[in-house]
This record gives sequence, C-alpha cells and structure tokens, in this order.
Amino acid sequence: MNGRVYAKGTDIPWFMIYPFFLVHMLIFGASGFFMAYSAKGPPVLFLYAHGGIAIFVYTIFYLAIFGPDEVKWMFINALLGLLGIGCQINWLLSFFGKRIGDYPFYVHVIPFLYYVLYTFLLRHAVMDITQSRDDPAKRKIVENIYVAVSVAVYLLLYFLGKG
Repeated sequence: MNGRVYAKGTDIPWFMIYPFFLVHMLIFGASGFFMAYSAKGPPVLFLYAHGGIAIFVYTIFYLAIFGPDEVKWMFINALLGLLGIGCQINWLLSFFGKRIGDYPFYVHVIPFLYYVLYTFLLRHAVMDITQSRDDPAKRKIVENIYVAVSVAVYLLLYFLGKG
C-alpha cells in the first residue's frame, strides 16, 4: 500500500484505509441510493448488478482487512439495526417527498447493504482515530459513546419522520 509492503497480520495505519474507502463507498452508495429511489431509475436487475458487484468487492476487502469475525458481527449488528437503517433511509427520502413504504422491499436491499458497509467502516474509523482498539477500557467507553450517539440519531430521525 503506497509503495510499502505490509506482512500478513500487520496493522495498516488507519489514514491509509479510511479516507479512500469512506469517499469511494460514499460515491457508490449515493449512486445506489439515487438509482434505487429515483422516479426513472434503472431496472431492479441493473440496480442489483451494479450494487451487488460493488458490495461483494467491498465485503472481500473487509474480510481481508478486518477478518471474518468482524465481518460476521457486521451482519449480525445489521440485522439488529434494521429499524435504525429504515429510519435513516426514510429520513433521507423525506427530502425528496418520498417515504420508505413508497417502494417495494426488494428495492431497499442495495441501499441497506451500502448503509451496513458504510457504518461498519465508520465504527472502525472511530475506533482507530480515537486509538481505542487495543485499549480495552478506552474501547468500552468509545463503543458506548458510539452506540449512544447512533441510538440518539436513530430516535431523532424516527421522530422527525413521524411529523
């Protein structure tokens, strides 16, 4: 990476991973969002092909960078967080005069998966930026703050979506 070889198992500095992936995934995630929810979007098959290939590639990178156990927990937490994801997608759609229920469930798959991948990366970025990954006491504090802020945002968006 950047002309330097890292041996297997070596920690790669966060500033070499997160900026690229956060920007890259934001661009692809936004394109997936707009394709899924635009009035004249592409056929669902194209949405699945475009988003599915990118999500598959991101997942392979995640497995290589973070390991299978972390990726497993990413999907477990995603299942637990469907309500939060739904609230945030609904909030984003409200800017376009739409609601999540305006679309069939299968249209939400790609935007939801992008959201899962993005928040997974965001959590890891927070852990590395705060240098709490290898400090159990600091890690617990940062994780609790991360969960509290996430729940607060979900609740705020949920209640804003009710209005």
